[in-house]
Amino acid sequence: MKNENWDDLKLFLHVAREGGLTGASEKTGASPATIGRRLLALERQMGRNFFIRRQTGYSLTKDGQALLTHVLAMNEAARSIGAWNEGVNELPTVRISAGSWMSHFMAVNLAQLWTPDDPFRLCFKTAEIRLDLAHREAEIGIRNSFPESSNLAARPIGDVAYAPYCASHFNMVRDCNWVGIGADDAVAPSARWLLAQTDLWVTIWANNPRMLHDLLRSGAGRGVLPCFVGDTDPSLVRAGEEIKPLYHRQWLVMHDDDRRRPEIRTLVERLAQLIEKQQPLFRGQRPRG
Repeated sequence: MKNENWDDLKLFLHVAREGGLTGASEKTGASPATIGRRLLALERQMGRNFFIRRQTGYSLTKDGQALLTHVLAMNEAARSIGAWNEGVNELPTVRISAGSWMSHFMAVNLAQLWTPDDPFRLCFKTAEIRLDLAHREAEIGIRNSFPESSNLAARPIGDVAYAPYCASHFNMVRDCNWVGIGADDAVAPSARWLLAQTDLWVTIWANNPRMLHDLLRSGAGRGVLPCFVGDTDPSLVRAGEEIKPLYHRQWLVMHDDDRRRPEIRTLVERLAQLIEKQQPLFRGQRPRG
């Protein structure tokens, strides 16, 4: 048989269980005529007779009994899949708020943060603006400052250094232009720092960090990146010394009422261990070359 139709097989199951078209019609809502027509089509398609049809009802032939065994197994598998899917939908979801760079870092290291066997799901909320954790727009936030709200808890997770970077093929002797985030989109301190440097010649603006990264890789100019981003990109090299005013402490922030929830506690611990283990990279102590 080619392209078995599960809907027709389910009709077969109802007729076999109810012993006729009328009972199957009551169970499915399909008319007896429709069910009878589809069963005939199923028999023609498979080249077998499944029912002995009498005025008193339908009884199974030998082939019908064999098919019933298979369909019952399929039905049980379908029920199991449905129960599994419902279970997934019931799992708690942990929303993580972070900027583009930390979101990229978490994506690259996802296997150390979450596995399909974990009893929770993840939702990454990537944005340069801060979501309101106090009003539960996310469960966990990665922030560059200690929270001011009294109902938020915070855990320090080390420091972050910044430096200028450019493509390895960029001519740093001949070209002095820079690439930055435009004033309308300059939310991060690193973006605002470059805007404040009036002696630097910015020739290209981007509206988000990922585009800035792509422009630097293409050789568009120099630009400011966190060291944990720039020092792990083989297409980039440092174009100057670390920018000391941008060096800052990083924090894991969560609502004080939620921090003891098992899924949040687990994820906070994994994030802290992952980032603390990579502190030399975050602090700019692993420059390429």
